[in-house]
Amino acid sequence: MTTKFTLNGKPTSVEVDPSTPILWTLRDTLGMTGTKFGCGMALCGACTVHLDGQAIRSCVTPVSAAEGKKITTIEAQATDKVGKAVEDAWVRNDVAQCGYCQSGQIMSATALLKQNSKPTNADIDGAMAGNICRCGTYTRIRAAIHDAAKTLAA
Repeated sequence: MTTKFTLNGKPTSVEVDPSTPILWTLRDTLGMTGTKFGCGMALCGACTVHLDGQAIRSCVTPVSAAEGKKITTIEAQATDKVGKAVEDAWVRNDVAQCGYCQSGQIMSATALLKQNSKPTNADIDGAMAGNICRCGTYTRIRAAIHDAAKTLAA
């Protein structure tokens, strides 16, 4: 079955089983490996992408849910003002340690800042709660989100 959606601003269609998770459609069918597999149960956040601007867990979301919608992945973050500010803040704050979870972290942080331009620590903690960092860089993640918010406000 053909599923049609917009991927990082480009019309895309794929021939996959409609129940195939978006994660595997991205990685295996489209060769976009920036989105990571972590747990396969929507518990860790490594697979986070945006579906019509909302952060979702692509490991449990079927590609059929993307029909006619917009998917944004980590590969397109730098083309977006907020995404670029988040990525730049991640570098300035030396957030990544092993880096495996960072694409999901960045996607969640970008979704947060698009909805809330001046998040409090509690807002950040709430929005990022579904993203696990095994290296424990949570303090740097929070600092980077505040940094990106300040950059965007300037």
